[in-house]
Order: sequence, then C-alpha cells, then structure tokens
Amino acid sequence: MEPADAQAPSDAGTQASPEALMIAVEQLVLYVRRSATTGGLSTAASSVLGFLGREGAYRLTDLARTQRVSQPNMTQLVTRLERAGLVRRTADSRDGRGVLVEATDAGMEVFRQRRTERTQALQQVVDRLTGPEQEAVRTALPALARAIHDLD
Repeated sequence: MEPADAQAPSDAGTQASPEALMIAVEQLVLYVRRSATTGGLSTAASSVLGFLGREGAYRLTDLARTQRVSQPNMTQLVTRLERAGLVRRTADSRDGRGVLVEATDAGMEVFRQRRTERTQALQQVVDRLTGPEQEAVRTALPALARAIHDLD
C-alpha cells in the first residue's frame, strides 16, 4: 500500500510530493511507451532506434555507453536491428577501426511511426485535463526537458 502522500493529488491546487510526482512520471512513461507498437520492438531496441533517429549515426562503443549497456550486449542488439533492416553498420571515416551504427530508411520510418503513436497517446492524456492543467503540462514538461538536458 502506498503512503498517503504518494497519492497523486485529486485537487489541482494541491502540491504533489516528490514521490507523487515520481509515480506520475512513471505512470506517464509506461503509458506512452506501451502505446508505441509499430515494429514490435523491445524496450531496449526502441530506445536504440529512437536515439539513432534523434541523434544520427553513432559509434557502436559510444552507443553502448549512452544506453548504459555493455558493448557485447549492444553488438547483439544492433545485430538484431540490422537483421530486421532497421539499422546498418558502416566504417567510421574518421577512424577506420570504428564502426558507426545508423538507422536505415525503414528504421527511420519505424522511428517516426512510433513517435506518432506516443505523441497521440500523450495528447489523449492531456486532452482529459482541464484547461489550466493542460497549460501547466505544456509549461512544465519542456522545462523538465531543459533541466534534464542541462544535467547531461
């Protein structure tokens, strides 16, 4: 059973505790993540494809580091994505020993479709809020994204 202060507030004027905010973030992330079904990707595969879709080609070793997995695990995941036609490996022109991984056209299409599915899921949630709550979300989420970016 959750502590009383961990419950999401039912009154928009009530301040949520940090734990209640964390629960809300977890619920939102889970809901939005589950809404993306195109490609039938695992969470890890979706994360890698999403990263490559946003950031472009990346060295395999750096990709493993950004995703916080071992290089052998990343190599296996990239191999599965490569077999599915979603990514390709190329030689790094700046360092012939390095391997770059990039999304293929098919991978970019899956990335875009999954982003559309997640966007629609988020919009459905936001649409259920009152006007002031919608405005608060539209202000708070970009602010949180900037704060996260500044931490990196």
